[in-house]
Amino acid sequence: MSETSAPSRPVTPVPRMPFALGYGTNGFTDHPLDVTLDVLAHEGYGAVALTLGHPHLDPFADDADVQVARLRGRLEDLGMRVVVETGTRFLLDPFRKHHPTFLDPDADLADLRVRFLCRAVEVAAGLRAECVSFFSGVLPVGTTAEQGWERLLARVPRVVAHARDHGVRLALEPEPGMLVETVADALRLRKDVGAPDELGVTVDLGHCVVVEPDGVRGALLAAAPHLLNVQVDDMRPTAHEHLPFGDGELDLALALGTLGEIGYTGVAAVELPRHSYDAPRLAHRSMTAMTDAWAAWHQTTAGSASTPQEALR
Repeated sequence: MSETSAPSRPVTPVPRMPFALGYGTNGFTDHPLDVTLDVLAHEGYGAVALTLGHPHLDPFADDADVQVARLRGRLEDLGMRVVVETGTRFLLDPFRKHHPTFLDPDADLADLRVRFLCRAVEVAAGLRAECVSFFSGVLPVGTTAEQGWERLLARVPRVVAHARDHGVRLALEPEPGMLVETVADALRLRKDVGAPDELGVTVDLGHCVVVEPDGVRGALLAAAPHLLNVQVDDMRPTAHEHLPFGDGELDLALALGTLGEIGYTGVAAVELPRHSYDAPRLAHRSMTAMTDAWAAWHQTTAGSASTPQEALR
């Protein structure tokens, strides 16, 4: 008598990600920009997060506009989307990274940050970038949180107005240790400056491990209505250190699955600014990790009735 085989379970196809996977150029500082784009295209990336400044595109160079036009053509040829990042370490001050900021007590120094971001807006307009991502800055010694907040309210609207004039969106990134540290802080600032349409939020998934009280899923659900940009990296709860996937405690499947649930359609770019020495291998490893995590999420949730609307309730 022949044995009857148990019916095989149907394999649920994995849907396409609604967002574009990208990689940050600050993780490719040992490669020229054109070569960086070649590597990313080879690995299947559909977007790039361009950090302005050394070594790829100095926004203050005499031929910056020519470079921007050429880069726009290259991105179009590759079919790549682009966001502009402004976390350049020593562009404005050769001795102190990320200085000056909006929070500087010296108005002239703070104006350097404002002018840099306005210039970033102009570059983004030339690239037809999806947004310009920026941060608040660390509270200076001797400055209270209330004073810092007043400076943000006085200075951020100047950049917002410039973005409005150029048809560019801005995405405020909460950073561990900065005045705007969490998604709740970013949403509060957005509200306090009048909730302009041009101003949204960047969420770094690794940061959520360190500072977000409700974790990565809670942060993404809170940011969802204004989420314009996502940075993707691993992190441990004890340190603000960007790590390759698997070296920290980020639940990557949960993070990407939540992005899918909320209907995010922007760029999600890997952010490994201290790993340029191993950039090509990490670009490959990161793409594999993200596609595997996306597939794992959908295998786990196959048959669930959850929808983006349900996730936001």
